[in-house]
Amino acid sequence: MNFTFSEEQLLFQSNIADYLQKEVTPEAVRATWETDTGRDEARWQQMADLGLTAMLVPEAYGGLGLKEIDFILLAYECGRVALPEPLVSTAMVATPLLASVAQDHPQCAEVLQQIATGEALVAIGHTASDFVCDAHTADFLLLPQGDEIHLLPRNAVHYTAQPSVDPSRRLFTVDWQASPQTRLAGGKAGVKLLAATLNRGALGVAAQLLGLAQTMVDMTVQYTAERKQFGRAIGSNQALKHHMANCAVSIEFALPVLHRAAYTVTQQACLADYPVSHAKVSASQAALLAAKNGIQSHGAMGYTWECDLHIFMKRAWALDKSWGHNGFHKNRLHQWLLNPAALIGADKTFGLQQAS
Repeated sequence: MNFTFSEEQLLFQSNIADYLQKEVTPEAVRATWETDTGRDEARWQQMADLGLTAMLVPEAYGGLGLKEIDFILLAYECGRVALPEPLVSTAMVATPLLASVAQDHPQCAEVLQQIATGEALVAIGHTASDFVCDAHTADFLLLPQGDEIHLLPRNAVHYTAQPSVDPSRRLFTVDWQASPQTRLAGGKAGVKLLAATLNRGALGVAAQLLGLAQTMVDMTVQYTAERKQFGRAIGSNQALKHHMANCAVSIEFALPVLHRAAYTVTQQACLADYPVSHAKVSASQAALLAAKNGIQSHGAMGYTWECDLHIFMKRAWALDKSWGHNGFHKNRLHQWLLNPAALIGADKTFGLQQAS
């Protein structure tokens, strides 16, 4: 059995990485902080023209009909550049939720078509978070109430800005009124959709965290190779090498966990709680370690606001608490590990063996 990504998937990742690294530079990210919305509409349309917003939209609604396992490489690259625009939350979290109810709700089909062309941006709330990201620029909002999920246009909600440690994340509390017309699902169906949405949100965040971690390592390695003291690069110091080696090991160990979670969400979404929580915890640990060791290796320069490391470090701090904090995901892991029916162990890697 081949568990590697296909040549087409890797080529797509490489092409998108080239585009993002050219367009989403630290200077470009800082420039968006000075705008009212904190977003670049031209860049969003460019990504839509490349088909990025349409990846998980079903073909019946004008999309590419791909799956989470295809999108996970893109989510990782979004983290690599600290993309301000909510591509991951719209394309990977909101789109599958809308697609799952589109047959019963024609308005969802229309929104999906608009997402595919870049005409609509969808913000999503969840009980796992007190705030909604990008409520100010979203054309539609998916919001929970108890076991129900509602779809509302932006003019039907009142939003209040909230501070964030990351200037690129625009957070809001929203006030709104539920109605039968806005209700998409409720009861057992609503609970199931909310659970699936939480897993997709945590999976997308985990991918971005690993991208952020890798960029912080790369930036720190470059800085320590160029910064000299006493006639030699500070990166030649063994202690700094150990710092970066520990970060590299954490990232390398977390990547297959992330890919396994993406595969499980794609193939067996009902069994995704444990793999997704494993990925979120592993990615958070890798990103926080890269932030800690990165700022230590930069020394006094790392504490200045002008240092580009801040862009990635503060995004990692913010995403670490997004879509379930570490305590929540560790608790889900503990519940699974203590379950006597859990398929844990080398002999369960490919499922239960038939008794001979």
